[in-house]
Amino acid sequence: MISVEDAFARIVGAFERLPAEQVALADALGRVLAADVVSRRTQPPADVSAMDGYAVRAADVATVPVTLTQIGAAPAGAAFTGTVGQGETVRIFTGAPLPAGADAIVIQEDTEIAGDRITIKESAPRGHYVREAGLDFREGTVGVAAGTRLGSREIGLAAAMNVPWLSVVRKPRVAILATGDEVVMPGDPAGPDQIMSSNGLALAGFVRERGGEPVDLGIARDDEGALREAAAGARGADLLLTCGGASVGEHDLIQSALEPDGLDVDFWKIAMRPGKPLIFGRLGETKLIGLPGNPVSSLVCALLYVGPAIDAMLGLDPNAGRTISVTLGADLGENDRRQDYLRATLARGDGGALVATPFKRQDSSMLSRFVMADCLIVRAPHAAPLAAGATVEAILLPSGKHFS
Repeated sequence: MISVEDAFARIVGAFERLPAEQVALADALGRVLAADVVSRRTQPPADVSAMDGYAVRAADVATVPVTLTQIGAAPAGAAFTGTVGQGETVRIFTGAPLPAGADAIVIQEDTEIAGDRITIKESAPRGHYVREAGLDFREGTVGVAAGTRLGSREIGLAAAMNVPWLSVVRKPRVAILATGDEVVMPGDPAGPDQIMSSNGLALAGFVRERGGEPVDLGIARDDEGALREAAAGARGADLLLTCGGASVGEHDLIQSALEPDGLDVDFWKIAMRPGKPLIFGRLGETKLIGLPGNPVSSLVCALLYVGPAIDAMLGLDPNAGRTISVTLGADLGENDRRQDYLRATLARGDGGALVATPFKRQDSSMLSRFVMADCLIVRAPHAAPLAAGATVEAILLPSGKHFS
């Protein structure tokens, strides 16, 4: 068995950033930028009003009250084409260009109106309520840097910068193949010795969450020919994930079935719990991660290795945000030679500290406990016993709860 650290380094090190492609801005949410978003315009393009009111010359309203003559109006999106002279003003609305000659805005609440005679009750210094040209950004400004995963804020900024197309990293294509005579799809007839195939669907969701494109290869029965035929569907994928068939039983066929097709195994078995029987290698041009069949083992390994592999293909940092420090909420005994990942709940303790309390039973078949968990407590091999209150490292899980 190799260590978790060695397995992580070998897997992540085998992947490089994928090529770029162009997508429409409307389709770019969640994608990773391959090139900077550079503004194609200046915003605002001219000095504009920040409020509804009156455009004035600051010198005219230095002493108040004072009455000015309204000579026109400037609604948003339409400029007043004249010039504001001494003793004059223009009715203006938020976002409208500041007229020539004016250098300040008096808000409408600070005025009294009598036809075209506008009495100013509050003075306004030069630049008052004026957004100068380029306040937000200028043409040529880098708005969003390459390597950023695009959220709604970044999409909005790119739109404001008049950038309709973006260069993004191609989504990793991840083929997913479940194996085993004992698994059937949800909703299909199931015999007394069969179980629902949850791993494939869960992994497809995980791949999508991380920015990849899952390719469902279905379920291969415990037959070498069927397994080889199904795995052939992974040609052209960036990564093949298999579920089950990675252990040492006579029906664990991944290695024996795929060796004739050129499966080159880098390693098999990691000193971790859950998830020891993991295969990493290459099937032709496609990299392969053979995940354990137990649902929790499969998803924990996906979190630790598949997610970072997808990050590497997207040009993101695969090491980002791996663990946080939390307070242990229950005593733990001495650990054995395998690195442990304990499902645990999180709560705020005294002083606001995050307290992680592991479930008493950690069986890798118990998917419901994984859903109830907020984090995985990480315990190093041969770790000494720990009492509640000790500080431990944990990996946050996607959850309805939010902790920071």
